[in-house]
Amino acid sequence: MNASRGSWVNTTHDWARLVDTAHLSDVRRNSGEFAPGGPWHLVLEVLAYAADEAASRGEGRCVVVLHSDGSVSVGDDGRGTDTRVDDFGQPVKKPVMATGDLRFFDSPEAEALPDGHPRRGMSVVAALSEWLVHTNRRLDGAWSQRYEHGVPVTDLDPVEVDGTTGTLVHFKPDPSLGSTSLPEGRELSRLSTAWPELEVEVDARRLGSG
Repeated sequence: MNASRGSWVNTTHDWARLVDTAHLSDVRRNSGEFAPGGPWHLVLEVLAYAADEAASRGEGRCVVVLHSDGSVSVGDDGRGTDTRVDDFGQPVKKPVMATGDLRFFDSPEAEALPDGHPRRGMSVVAALSEWLVHTNRRLDGAWSQRYEHGVPVTDLDPVEVDGTTGTLVHFKPDPSLGSTSLPEGRELSRLSTAWPELEVEVDARRLGSG
C-alpha cells in the first residue's frame, strides 16, 4: 500500500503518529499500575497479541524464553505486524510499540489478561523495558527495530527473509519491576483457558546459557 500515512485507516493504532513520548512517559511514571505483579504481566501483554493473531487464523503457536541476562523473548508464528510502504517508498510498521493501543489503553472495559489485570497494549512492554527488539517477518519482507524505554533508537532495518512469518519480541524489563521468573503451573494453565487457539510453550531451560 503506497499512500500518505494520514489516509491509512486506524484500527488498533494511529498510523499518523509513530512515537508518542507523552504516552510512554506516563507509562513509566505509573509502572505499578501498568505492570502489576512485575515482568510476567509484560509477557502476558505480548502473548495477547499472539493470541489475537491465533484467533484470527483458528490456531497459532508461541514460545516464551527466559534468558540468563534477565531478558525475555516471545516468538509467534503469525502473519507479522502490519508493515506498509508510504508515499516516499519507505516501509512503515504499525506503531504498536511507541503509541497507545486505541482499543485498550484508556478503556474501562479493556479485556482482562490471565493474571486478572486489564490489558493495555504492547507500548506498556516497550516503555517499561530497558531495551526491546522487535523482529517482524511478513510474506513481503522482514525487518527489525530496537527501542529503549519505548523510544525507537534504530530505523526499521531489513533482515534476511527466511521463508517464515511471525514476530519475535525480545525485551529486558526495567530492573525496578523485579526479576522474571517462571510462573506457577496454575498460572500457566490459565493461558490455555484464556486463549484456547494459542499454544504457548515456556522455555526456562536456557536460564543457565543465555
